[in-house]
Amino acid sequence: MTIKTDTKKTPRVAAKMDPIKLLKDDHKEVHGLFQKYMKLAEKNAGADVRQPLAEEICTLLTIHSAAEEEIFYPAAREADVDAALLDEAEVEHASCKELIDQILAMGADDVLYDAKVKVLSEYITHHVKEEEGELFPKCAKSSMDLPEIGEQITQRKAELKVEMAEGAEA
Repeated sequence: MTIKTDTKKTPRVAAKMDPIKLLKDDHKEVHGLFQKYMKLAEKNAGADVRQPLAEEICTLLTIHSAAEEEIFYPAAREADVDAALLDEAEVEHASCKELIDQILAMGADDVLYDAKVKVLSEYITHHVKEEEGELFPKCAKSSMDLPEIGEQITQRKAELKVEMAEGAEA
């Protein structure tokens, strides 16, 4: 039996976004930026090169964390996903936010700047390992409406990017 495929390009309805994939993509992007930062720091790159990269990392983490805290984690709690894991994730977010605030208040030539970025990277690596290894698989098996949550996360991240860009211009 031969299956014929339509070679005409037909408009496709936008696929529902998988929030777990969206969040993992964020993790991957930030990981790559941290690696780039660490290489620059090892080569004693100037503050004018390191600081914008650190600020980009902090911005991406801020947007990502807000989407998780406002949308993903509450939906997981509502679906009775492991409350202890969610509690730990929220505490980890709080620790990371403190470091982000410290980094954003500093200059890249300040003492401990590179150390703070490195520790933030380590915190994020630990957090990502737990989310991707424990939390996300439980969420995938839960009653969470993942396509709807994915749409909400996509929309919220877009709003936050605009808000943060406007705040930077002010």
